[in-house]
Amino acid sequence: MATDIALRVRPALAGFEPYDPAFSPCEVNLSANENTYPLPQDVRERIVQALANTPLNRYPDPLANELRDELAAWHEVDRSCVMVGNGGDELLFNLLFCFGGPGRALVVAPPCFEEYKNFAKMCETEVVEVWRNEQDYSLDDEALIDAAREAALVMLTSPNNPTGDLVEPALVRRLLDETDALVLLDEAYVEFAPAGTSLVSWVRDNPRLMVLRTLSKAFALAGLRCGYLIANHEVIDVLAAIRQIYSEDVLAQTVALQAVRKRSSFEPVISTIVKEREELARALAELPGVTLWPSSANFLLARIPEAGSIRARLRDEHSVLIRDFSYAPGLSDCLRITVGTRSENERLIGALKAILEVE
Repeated sequence: MATDIALRVRPALAGFEPYDPAFSPCEVNLSANENTYPLPQDVRERIVQALANTPLNRYPDPLANELRDELAAWHEVDRSCVMVGNGGDELLFNLLFCFGGPGRALVVAPPCFEEYKNFAKMCETEVVEVWRNEQDYSLDDEALIDAAREAALVMLTSPNNPTGDLVEPALVRRLLDETDALVLLDEAYVEFAPAGTSLVSWVRDNPRLMVLRTLSKAFALAGLRCGYLIANHEVIDVLAAIRQIYSEDVLAQTVALQAVRKRSSFEPVISTIVKEREELARALAELPGVTLWPSSANFLLARIPEAGSIRARLRDEHSVLIRDFSYAPGLSDCLRITVGTRSENERLIGALKAILEVE
């Protein structure tokens, strides 16, 4: 018997579809901005030992306080200024659930992480888009300031996904000084940026600034789903009151704690990825018809004529998967390429040369 389920869905949620990263089985996956290197051996050993001693018959600490303490010590803030989430996505949604809603607006600067907009719509929050420059993807500072004056929230990514560029600290300063909006700086990829890029130290003196971080990228734990927010304790208190209980399970807390304690072991891998990014950029720039933008993340944005077709041929003929953004507004003929290992990057370049018929 037919049902009327679609008519029963809340109007704000009508039309949403399941998230689809367009993954296909392949030998080389450079599509998801993951750290494709294995965990450092000493980190892996610590994790295995800790997991073996983790009981599964008890509920986890709802707020992951031991992990919060470690993160707080790292970033030199009080535990009350740290919230752990089931990936950064949970924290983004909860921020909009708390501080968005009917009659309130979120300001974003596309092209950027599409989930900001999706989560805002789910929370019935108006989205104000201040588009980046079509040529170099730079931000329009004045337009952002003007939009933020009437907004509840501003969300900016630094480095930005998918363009790879950084938000200037001067713009963040102006948003804090000249508007009343809550300002989120999403630093999911900041470990790959130059030293001193992060603005997490600003949180102590700026109660409307929030910084989002994750273990999915630099820490090679995308499958774990663990992110965290550094913010004023009043923001954290509100999030703690509405979050889903036990959203960060006991195994995730255990693994994340060991990774954070052994974070120095990831530094050689991060340095290698940064070097490989520059090598990959040089190789891509030498290919005919390729336009490339500078990146401070672990990926590159490249414009290649007939990008959608090239992406398909890479997948079907060479078993190499990258992300196609050519369908997205402002990103015509653009592909996003994760920086992989040396062998993965070389395989990509070899495949592109074959497709483009480069000697």
